[in-house]
Amino acid sequence: MAVDGGLLAVDLLLVAFAGGAVGAALGGYAAYGLAGLVVTVGEIARVTTGAGGSPLVADSADLGAAGVTGLVGYGPVLGPHVAFAGAAAAAAYAGRKGHLDTDFPYHEAKHLAAPLGPRPGALAVGGAFGVLGYWLAGLSLRLGLPWDPVAASVVVSALLHRAVFGYPLLGRLDTDLLDMSPYRDGDRRMAADGDGARSLAGRYVVEPWLPYQSEWATVGLLGLVVGVFAGFLAVATGSYFLAFGIAATGLLFLTAGVERFPVTHHMALPAGIAALAVPGAGPTVAILVGGAFGVLAGLVGELAQRVLYAHADTHLDPPSVAIVVTTLLVALLDLAGVFQQAAVPTVGLA
Repeated sequence: MAVDGGLLAVDLLLVAFAGGAVGAALGGYAAYGLAGLVVTVGEIARVTTGAGGSPLVADSADLGAAGVTGLVGYGPVLGPHVAFAGAAAAAAYAGRKGHLDTDFPYHEAKHLAAPLGPRPGALAVGGAFGVLGYWLAGLSLRLGLPWDPVAASVVVSALLHRAVFGYPLLGRLDTDLLDMSPYRDGDRRMAADGDGARSLAGRYVVEPWLPYQSEWATVGLLGLVVGVFAGFLAVATGSYFLAFGIAATGLLFLTAGVERFPVTHHMALPAGIAALAVPGAGPTVAILVGGAFGVLAGLVGELAQRVLYAHADTHLDPPSVAIVVTTLLVALLDLAGVFQQAAVPTVGLA
């Protein structure tokens, strides 16, 4: 089906543009949640039918070769590097243009639970960054870079949308980046009214990604629980994506307004990959390794939100940073001989 093959396949570029635009229309969390749902369904189908091979390696000459997981959930249709990254860029654009006016307590450009609907500008930006995300993930693959290409694409895309729309690349650097106490204390930035008077009615000084999930000990314990769960599912089914899909589906609850719902897909994915990469280990050891990687991913994600999200104006995804770091570690351990045949995920690209 591909017209030109690889990164210039016209059909895949059209799909990626549409995927990014759909992500903008639905909102980032809804798009990611739907991707998780598709991955869950695709992996259950793959496991129950006994299909072999990686579900994420596709032949660009046959779009069906990747299966549901690689083509839709983690590929150029709803893949996070396309739909979610497109939605994040569209939110940054809408925030810059003043198109969002909600009761969101942070900068509106971070409001990924809000669907932007059929705004032409937002759809165009989402589509353009969907194509960019497709290219970035494909570039990681073609260069053989040792990390999850989807997560890496999401991170780079966020930095680029900040640069394109005139936001600070890293946010405010004049405060203690690791200190979340100003949020708990209710400290706000100074804001000026129409007469030039300044008051404490502005944004919070610090905007933690998930305030209820921003304590080191809490995140570490959550990572352990999720890592054990993901390690078990990986060992039991042979799929390192099933737990990730289930966890990512939970983002739909964020869009539904469910309070204090934990976000854990970045803990589940590296835990599942690591559990399957331990050479000659029994189930108990593999599950414990999954738990360790779940803890590590949770802590890396928390560090990322404090440094790259809490003091900035747009959404730079902490889970994606955690997945990049932990999958890179898996690959390095593979090179060192500690792991064997480490399965760093790939997407539906030639």
